[in-house]
Amino acid sequence: MKLEAFLNPKSVAVIGASREEKKVGHRILRNLINSGFKGSIYPINPNADTILGYKCYKSVNEVEEDVDLAIIAVPAKTVLEVVEECGRKGVKGIVVISAGFSEIGREGLMLEKQLVSKCREYGMRLQGPNCLGLINSKTGLNASFAPTSPIPGNISIVSQSGALGSAILNWAGLNGMGLANFVSVGNEADLSIADFLEAFAEDENTTVIGIYIEGVKNGEHFIEAASKVTRSKPLVALKSGTTEVGIRAVSSHTGSLAGSDAAFTAACKKTGIVRVETIKEFFDLLFAFQDQPLPKGKNVLVITNGGGPGVLAVDACEKLGLNLPLLEQNLRELLRNQFPPHASLGNPLDVLGDADEKRYKIALEAALKSNVIDSIIIILTPQAMTPSEEIAREIAEISKTSKKPILASFMGFDNDSTPIRILRKYRISNYDFPESAAIVLKRMYDYYLASSKYEEPIAKITGVDNETVVRIKNKVKAEGRVNLSQEEAFQIASAYGIPVPKSMLARSAKEACEIAESIGYPVVIKVSSPDILHKTDMGCVILNVKSCEEVSRAYELVVNRARMLMPQVRVSGVIVQKMAPWGREVIIGAVRDPQFGPLIMFGLGGIYVNFLRDVSYRLAPLTPSDAMEMISETKAYTLLKGVRGELPADFRSLIDVMIRISQFMCCFKDVVEMEINPLIVYEEGKGCMAVDIKITLNKDITEEKE
Repeated sequence: MKLEAFLNPKSVAVIGASREEKKVGHRILRNLINSGFKGSIYPINPNADTILGYKCYKSVNEVEEDVDLAIIAVPAKTVLEVVEECGRKGVKGIVVISAGFSEIGREGLMLEKQLVSKCREYGMRLQGPNCLGLINSKTGLNASFAPTSPIPGNISIVSQSGALGSAILNWAGLNGMGLANFVSVGNEADLSIADFLEAFAEDENTTVIGIYIEGVKNGEHFIEAASKVTRSKPLVALKSGTTEVGIRAVSSHTGSLAGSDAAFTAACKKTGIVRVETIKEFFDLLFAFQDQPLPKGKNVLVITNGGGPGVLAVDACEKLGLNLPLLEQNLRELLRNQFPPHASLGNPLDVLGDADEKRYKIALEAALKSNVIDSIIIILTPQAMTPSEEIAREIAEISKTSKKPILASFMGFDNDSTPIRILRKYRISNYDFPESAAIVLKRMYDYYLASSKYEEPIAKITGVDNETVVRIKNKVKAEGRVNLSQEEAFQIASAYGIPVPKSMLARSAKEACEIAESIGYPVVIKVSSPDILHKTDMGCVILNVKSCEEVSRAYELVVNRARMLMPQVRVSGVIVQKMAPWGREVIIGAVRDPQFGPLIMFGLGGIYVNFLRDVSYRLAPLTPSDAMEMISETKAYTLLKGVRGELPADFRSLIDVMIRISQFMCCFKDVVEMEINPLIVYEEGKGCMAVDIKITLNKDITEEKE
C-alpha cells in the first residue's frame, strides 16, 4: 500500500508528548496507546522520564530502533529543528500537528516552504502542517488528538478541515458508522488529498471514500487519483467555498458564468466523483454505498403503510428522473390474492396502515422477484397497530440475499430505537424522510453509470494549421496586446477548421462599400477594436445592411459611437461580414481554470446568456460523448432537437466545433479564454457558423504547443 509509513507504520514517535492531560501531545499519545497500536511507541520530551508508563526520550535521535512515523506537536518556531532531527534519524514520514504556517499569512508561508524543503532534503513525506492527525482502525493507529476513536469499518475519510474532521468522527461514532481510515491533511504542504486517494484505491479495507474539500492544489493529480478510485470504489465529495472565486477576472460571458465551483463540478463529472451539497447528504450516501449494492437501473418501487409518505416518495423520485413502474401483472395478482381488497397495488404499493411483518415480507419478496424493479424504498409510519420491530427484522432477514438496494424510511423513530438498531445491525440504511432515500438512490445510480461507462478515447483532429495560430499570437504579443481582433480570431478559427462567414477589415466607408459589394448583401458592420469585446452592448454592431448607402451610414455610426463612448480605445475601422442565415444560436466558450486547465462551456447563445445561465461545463479534452452530454443538459437541447415541426439541428457539426475548441485550448496553454457567441447551428447536414469570436491570451505564459 502506498504511504505505508503513515497508514501502517511499525513504530511511531510522538514529539511533543506531554504529561499535562490538556496538551495536544498528551492526547495524541493517549489515543495511540488506547487504540491498541501494536507497533513501538516512543514519547519524545526532554523534560520527562516517562509518560503514561512509556519511557521518554530527549530527542528522536536517542531512540535505538528505527522510527517509521513521527507525530510533531511542538510550537511552530521549533518545528524545523525537530524535522532536521527526524531527517538525520531516517524517519520516513512526519505528521506536523502544529499550527502557525501558511494559514496565518506571509511569515507562516515562508516557514512552511522551509519545512517542505527540509523534508525533501531528507526524502521524508509530510502530512500537514496544521492538522488533526490520522487514524487507521485496522492497525489500531490513532495518531490524532480527536476526542474519540472510530468504530472499525470500511469507509475512509479525508478532510481538509481538522475541526470538521473531529465532528465527523464524533457523528460517525454516535450513528454506528465504521471507518477504515481517517486523515486530516491540513495545509497540504506536501501530501494532498490526491495522495491519500491513491493509497485508499489500493487499500483492501476501504470500500467507500468520502472527502471534505475546500480547494484543490494540483488539479491534474487530483483528477488522475480520483479517476483511479472511482473505477472500483465510490468517492463522495463535500466541497465548501462554492462562490465564484479562484478564477481570474474575465471579460467574456464564459468567464463571468464560470468559477472555481464550476470547474470542480466538471472535475467530478469527468472522474465519476459523487458530489454532495450538505453534510447530511454526505453521510447518507456513505452509509448507502457501504451497506447496499448499486442499483443497475433507475426503476424504483415504493412500499409504504401510509398514503401521504408514499406520494411524497414517488414525487421525489420522479423529480429526480427515476422511474416508477408497476410490478408485472402476475406479481400484482399474487399480491391481490394475499392483501386486503382496498390495498393499492400501484407504485407506491400501499400495504395499508394495519400492515404487519407478513404483509411487508410479501411485498418485498415480490419486488425482489420483479424484472422491472431495480431498487426499493420501504416506508414505515408508526401507527398504533404497527409491529415495527418485527417488520424491521423481516426486512433485515430478506435483505441478506438481496442483489437490489433496499433503503428504509422508518419515519418518526429515534436513532437509538430498537427498529433502527435492527436495521443498522443488518446494514440497511434508514432515512428520516423518504425524499432523502430518493436522492440517495439517484446518486447511487449516477455512480453506477459513471463507473460502468465505456472509457471513450480522445480523438485528435488532424489537418489543423498550428503555424498560423502561432504566427497570429506572436504578432499580438509583440504589439503588447492580450485581446485578439475579430479578424485575427476568425483567422485562428479557420485554421482550426471552424466555419466562419466571409469578412474583411475596412478602414474607410468607401472601402467598406467595396467589400460589401464583393462578398454580397446583406452584411453585418462591426467596429474593429481589440479593446471592445462586447460590441453589441456598445451599439457597435449593425445587422442586415443591404446597400452601399446603408454601409456608409453604418460605418460612421459604429466608429463614432465607439469613439464617443470609449475615447481611449483603439479603433482600426470596421469588419464587414457576410450576414449569416437564420439558425439556432448557441454559445461555446472556454476559460483556463488555474487548477484544472481548460473548462469548456456550452449553452443557449445570444445576448441573454448571462441572464438565462442555461449552460453546462466539462473539462478538456472532450470526447464526442462529453460534448453530447453537455448539449443534452441544457434547454438549448430542446430547441436543437426541433420544436413545432422544425427539423433537428446538425448535432454532428456542433459537436465537431466543440471538439476543435477543446483541442485548441489543450494545445495552446497561453490562451486563457475563447468564446464563440453566437454559433449559428443549421438543420441536419447543413453545418454551423461562428459569427462572433473572442480570444484572449496571457502574454506572461511561454508558448507551449503539442
